[in-house]
Amino acid sequence: MTLDRNWLKRFRCNLRRWYEAHARDLPWRRSSDAYHVWLSEIMLQQTTVTAVVPYFERFIARFPTVDDLAAASEEDVLLFWEGLGYYSRARNIHKTAQTLVARYNSRLPEEVDKLEQLPGIGRYTAGAIASIAFEARAPIVEANTLRLYSRLLGYRGDPRSREGQTLLWDFAGRILPRKRSGQFNQALMELGSRVCTPSEPDCPHCPVRSCCTALAENAQHSIPLPKSRPKVTYTTEASIAVRKNGAYLLRRCGSDERWSGMWDFPRFRLDELAPPTTQKHAANNGHRLKAMAKKTRCRLEESVLAATGVETSVNALVTEIEHSVTRYRIRLLCYGAVHTAGSLQPNRELSWVSPDEFRNLPLSVTGRKFADLLVGSSSELFE
Repeated sequence: MTLDRNWLKRFRCNLRRWYEAHARDLPWRRSSDAYHVWLSEIMLQQTTVTAVVPYFERFIARFPTVDDLAAASEEDVLLFWEGLGYYSRARNIHKTAQTLVARYNSRLPEEVDKLEQLPGIGRYTAGAIASIAFEARAPIVEANTLRLYSRLLGYRGDPRSREGQTLLWDFAGRILPRKRSGQFNQALMELGSRVCTPSEPDCPHCPVRSCCTALAENAQHSIPLPKSRPKVTYTTEASIAVRKNGAYLLRRCGSDERWSGMWDFPRFRLDELAPPTTQKHAANNGHRLKAMAKKTRCRLEESVLAATGVETSVNALVTEIEHSVTRYRIRLLCYGAVHTAGSLQPNRELSWVSPDEFRNLPLSVTGRKFADLLVGSSSELFE
């Protein structure tokens, strides 16, 4: 596409007018504070705006400044991030806050190249921070603008390929005005999020429809090419709530584990239990699991002993939770157990935690669901 002066003028003018009339009142847009811009951009990765708003407000209330965030423990940061998922984001903002305090006088740098050197900040996030907080003329390409640019250009190739990325980043730089680039970038993202949507774009109400090649070619539903989906892997796991004198055994997940830094009940793979493929199989499989074969019970007790140093008697199947983590579809069997002998192994992040203390620890998503079921439960459930 040739971006002549008239096309650019019409595109920029129509987009700005639309944004000024339709921009959402979001808490991080109420100021150009770089700290707020940075946190919101990290939170919005892989998460919807609606979901982020309450987390952002709660997080800012707890960590109002970079210094407050840097001084906090990782556990506290994870606790206030709990529920947003992709917890490496929380660990990275904690590391970045500490770097900002140590090297940048508690301020985010204004330059894109310096921002990209900070943990968890890539090309897009650096451009968003630089343009929105500091009015730098920095282009952006993320999920919403990738879709918008592809349709504007009528690009039928893979926008995630090297060729596609080169084309889209070049386009993003060419359409960016010299002034008020931060507002312009926010307008692009807002348009992509609310109008130029993936499956049902609202083309009749799009302020830049006269500039869109895909609409002119009636190709808006086939552009961009969809992202290839990884093959789903099904697996079965077990989570064990070991009870002792009213408290439960929790462990902190290691750096090489899923939910690193979060707390969870001892959890193990049960590969021999295949997932159901039909409703009939699901019912039969559920009945078989609830009966819990002696072999499975013994295996779980041995696994708990090896991982924690305590002997247990695994008894009741408390609940089943189905959840997804990246390409994995996990069927989690949650069992109750009682402590029978032994002490916790030293040098392991293990702790007996009362139900009243659950709320003070960052738990995995399934760990929190299991913990909520255990609060106020009868000890008979574990005998």
